[in-house]
Amino acid sequence: MAVSPVHAPRHRRIRPTRSRRGQAIAAALTATVLAGAAGSAAADTGTTVVTKPTVVLVHGAFADASSWNAVVERLQHDGFSVVAPANPLRGLAGDSAYIADFLKSIQGPIVLVGHSYGGAVISTAAAGNSQVKSLVFVNAFMPDKGEALGALGDRFPGSELAAALKPVPFRNADGTSGIDLYLRAAKFHQAFAADLPAAVSAVMAATQRPIVASAFMDKAAEAAWKTIPSWALVSTRDKAISPALERFEAQRAHAQTVEVDASHVALVSHPDAVTDLIRQAATGGGSYAQPALAGTGLNTLVLAGLGVLAGGTVLMGFGLSGAARKRREPGADPHRRAPPPARSPTAYRRRRHRRTPGSEIPTVLHWTGPLELKTPLAWDSAAAYGVAAGRSQRLLTCERTGTS
Repeated sequence: MAVSPVHAPRHRRIRPTRSRRGQAIAAALTATVLAGAAGSAAADTGTTVVTKPTVVLVHGAFADASSWNAVVERLQHDGFSVVAPANPLRGLAGDSAYIADFLKSIQGPIVLVGHSYGGAVISTAAAGNSQVKSLVFVNAFMPDKGEALGALGDRFPGSELAAALKPVPFRNADGTSGIDLYLRAAKFHQAFAADLPAAVSAVMAATQRPIVASAFMDKAAEAAWKTIPSWALVSTRDKAISPALERFEAQRAHAQTVEVDASHVALVSHPDAVTDLIRQAATGGGSYAQPALAGTGLNTLVLAGLGVLAGGTVLMGFGLSGAARKRREPGADPHRRAPPPARSPTAYRRRRHRRTPGSEIPTVLHWTGPLELKTPLAWDSAAAYGVAAGRSQRLLTCERTGTS
């Protein structure tokens, strides 16, 4: 039997070398540090991180929170968080305390908006609250500390509110009594909502909420507009609060003021104008903007330099380690892998192939030791794959030259 050795093809699983892994680590480290440097560079440019404020809408007398509906829709479309809490309308001191406590439940900056009597409420409720960045007064009372709304309203002519009031007595649970004030349905349209369709004002008259009469005699305990930037909207056809009074209050508060041709309910008849004013208060002056750290130019350069140095050091270390591993003994095969674990000299695995008509069944022997054929084989051809005592694999082809 003639035996001819043929080198079998090598099947090696290619793994990334440690030097390549080192390069990847170095690159990742450098990129991370440079990204941090870029963030610091952005801070050097004076970039500010702005948080949109929450807009709190406080309604006035003879209305409820639904009077803000059109304004709420527009603000929400702009991405603002909006809340319109119920104003109790039980007296200036109690209503202001109620809204002040409600504001404490909100996180972040606040733009506080009040309509009509709600203006007096927010001016007291916002006092001492650092979260309130802007005040917006819409056809509103803006009393100074110690002023009563009734006396303030009498300072300027033009209001028809007193003639439209309807007093309704009520009794409290403790036995005390009080008086609620409504607007007479017949005079609601003219005195309160003259620029709205009569059918709309009729619904508003039917669903109005009364205010306790004593609220107009209560004196304001605070005037937050003295310390908080303010905006004001004046309606030139307001019959509930005199336009002259609204202008006087806005000038006294140094408020940024706009005037519209509207009745007392500009928030219903001119929601776009009211919304625009609130947007200005939300963005004007950037009082709620949180500036990023500035003056870090030198730190940025140092950080970037250290990042590049660290990445280069890691890369160099892995390169030197890889070069040292490549150094072999003279004459050694640099691509040779470590030998597999020793196996039994006669261990083999037989694999049978499907019979093909007209041909014999070849037998394939996988050897891990020296080839020894002790038993005669009766075959036309056979292929034996073996691993010699050495470390390299060889293919041994056996051809029968006679009876073996």
